Amino acid sequence: MALITCRDLVLGYEDGPIVENLNFTLNRGEFLCIIGENGSGKTTLMKTILGLLKPYSGEVLFGDGLKQEQIGYLPQQTLVQKDFPASVEEVVLSGRQNHLGRHFFYQKEDHEIAKKNMEKLQISDLRKKSYRHLSGGQQQRVLLARALCATEDLLVLDEPVTGLDAQITKIMYDTIRSLNKEGMTIIMISHDVDMALQLATHILSFEDTHFFGTKQQYLSYREKNRGKAA
Repeated sequence: MALITCRDLVLGYEDGPIVENLNFTLNRGEFLCIIGENGSGKTTLMKTILGLLKPYSGEVLFGDGLKQEQIGYLPQQTLVQKDFPASVEEVVLSGRQNHLGRHFFYQKEDHEIAKKNMEKLQISDLRKKSYRHLSGGQQQRVLLARALCATEDLLVLDEPVTGLDAQITKIMYDTIRSLNKEGMTIIMISHDVDMALQLATHILSFEDTHFFGTKQQYLSYREKNRGKAA
């Protein structure tokens, strides 16, 4: 069943649209990789799905019980975020903020969910350590655990392996693949087309004109357009 439907979307900023007439549907359990050059509209689309930007026109519809505020989000890290002065446990637990409702403090359930996700990401032994003193790979696992605390349905990942070495990159991708196999729906922006094709069930490409389809359909589309270019 559809979690997200983007219908006739036109996206952009004050100086004009950068994406027009975008339509696609993402169903529960699917893995969508968004690829394309910098400035092509990938991050703009992601911010629109998250409610951080409004589209020029068109709409993003949520279904199958998904609420926009309950999407788990792993952004690209900034230097300020890397130096955040909090413990690992505090950072992970902050993923529950949108679930507090009328409560001012985290409840027992919130702490249990944070504990479960630290165990899942194998960072329980780091829970009392300062986030700012962790390695880049450890910080990304902490932020992924935080994103998991926000959702049971949909993870949105913006270049989740940027700046990581090859070994840690493989660990992160293996973790993301496992989460999808367990039933988590995933949207991921990536510059790594080869890895996107290994992970994804569907591809949204902003190369030249935008394309949406299954991995197999994208491969056929790319081969056809390569033939035209030749």
